[in-house]
Amino acid sequence: MNMKYKRKHYLILAVAVVLGVGVLFRLSGRKAHASPSAELNAPTAAVVMVQRKPIANAITLSGDFRPFQEVDVHAKVAGYIHKIYVDVGDHVKTGQVLAVLEVPELNAQVQGADAACERAKNAIRRAKGDLQRAESLHAATHLDYDRLKQASAARPGLIAQQELDDAMAKDKEGEAQISADEAALSEAESQLAEAVAQQKQYSAMSDYTKITAPFTGVVTKRYVDTGALVQAGTNSNTQALPVVSVAQTDLFRLTLPVPESAVPSVRLGSTVTVRVPALNRNFDGKVSRYADAVAQDTRTMHTEVDVPNKNGNIVEGMYAEVDLTLSKKNSVLAVPIQAVTRNGDEASVLVVNLKDRIEERQVRLGLESANQVEVVSGLSANERVIVGSRSEFRPGDVVTPKLAENQEEKF
Repeated sequence: MNMKYKRKHYLILAVAVVLGVGVLFRLSGRKAHASPSAELNAPTAAVVMVQRKPIANAITLSGDFRPFQEVDVHAKVAGYIHKIYVDVGDHVKTGQVLAVLEVPELNAQVQGADAACERAKNAIRRAKGDLQRAESLHAATHLDYDRLKQASAARPGLIAQQELDDAMAKDKEGEAQISADEAALSEAESQLAEAVAQQKQYSAMSDYTKITAPFTGVVTKRYVDTGALVQAGTNSNTQALPVVSVAQTDLFRLTLPVPESAVPSVRLGSTVTVRVPALNRNFDGKVSRYADAVAQDTRTMHTEVDVPNKNGNIVEGMYAEVDLTLSKKNSVLAVPIQAVTRNGDEASVLVVNLKDRIEERQVRLGLESANQVEVVSGLSANERVIVGSRSEFRPGDVVTPKLAENQEEKF
């Protein structure tokens, strides 16, 4: 009984072994056939080609536009607004009349100065006539005196001494009269010069009744209306109200606070790209001036960029951005920042090799921009690196690489 039981037991074991071996062969066959299908179903990985390109390290600065120049136009003399020709938004040119003042007392002063000039001119004519008459009389008396003197010298005792003395006195009197008339003429000429100066002053003040535009621009504010009394802007004892405000808008200043670390990169006359988000447009600007000093409270340097506005698209107060380039290289191996994993001072990327298998590569980084980073070592040109979703992949995985759009660096 025991022998039969043992034989039956061994037979069952042999059958089980044969069946197990068959199952193993089948499983191994399935695995052998599963590997190619697994590779066909490999996950897709977005990759970029490592290429040489320019790269720049820049900072973005922001500010708002203000007119290149803006002034409050005051009246030079006090008076009433007789007529105002402009309003807010009107474009004006240099020298254009903005308003006219009515100053009655100034008109009277101008007329008085004109009359004073005429009186001075008449006085000069009288003085010249008196001088000519005095010179004529002196010439006659001097000739009489010379004749008597010569006759007395030729024949002593012929001419009485009293007669000679009288002739000499008349000659001296004529000379004195000439000097007096010359002085009178000089005084009349001085009075004319003074009257002319006063006439010019009142005439200039009369011209100030026409308030003109100091430069080409646009009227941004209007403070008075017809009939309003305005005070002279030169009077410091009163708070003189302006007539209008005029701003030059064909050229704008963009004020930027440049950080202390970026001050050495500011170059006078350099061209920068100015982005205006409200207009969704870029404009060319020029670094025209800077304070050449760092403010103690903000640790920034006041820098101004001039931006032309010929078409009038820019409006005062608009917000704008400028990328200030700190350093730049023209041809370096670069990859997107999203392709790099950092761990302290170490950095790595995932490279898809020629067999579409992932490798982890240690790299050394260099100059970095907003979107790209320079790879100093660890990569070669035209290698494929994975960008984004790095946590989904592991070294050794087989993937289906798909070339992503390579974002170009903008300068």
